Amino acid sequence: MKDAVVLDTSVLVNFLRIDRMDLIREHPCDFMVTGQVLDEVTDSYSDQRKRLLTAIETGILRQESIEDPRAKELFESLVKTRRFGIGECSAIALAIRCGCVLAIDDRQATNQALRISAELRILTTQKLVVTMIRENLLDINQADEIKELWANRHRFAMKIRSFADVLL
Repeated sequence: MKDAVVLDTSVLVNFLRIDRMDLIREHPCDFMVTGQVLDEVTDSYSDQRKRLLTAIETGILRQESIEDPRAKELFESLVKTRRFGIGECSAIALAIRCGCVLAIDDRQATNQALRISAELRILTTQKLVVTMIRENLLDINQADEIKELWANRHRFAMKIRSFADVLL
């Protein structure tokens, strides 16, 4: 059975910005987003809106609602803290309540999620790219080119020199 991954806005936007949702499509995990994450992308990243809608229409991403009462309660309690965006709150709540992997880059939100559920599995953009290399969706040079593109054009820098360094 495939792992299910709930994408936060930060990780999702990284792939939308460089028009590489094909990597998400080919990845062996099943990726989902909440309506709140969709709203954040369409409200704050209008350039990526069309790519996002295409990803949903073509089945690359599955939209999930927070309907479970305990998930709703967790979502609302996270929103009340006013420390995290609504997309982060919804992604954390859904991942915890459905037992999914959470894909998120924000360290404070990650720490909060792990305080709520210590067994929650976390994927950052960097770790997701590493899984893509291991799945032969990218080679190290291609991954490093993406890393540089994110750093130089999209203000998303990783603290590694090369993906080769983390694959040793």
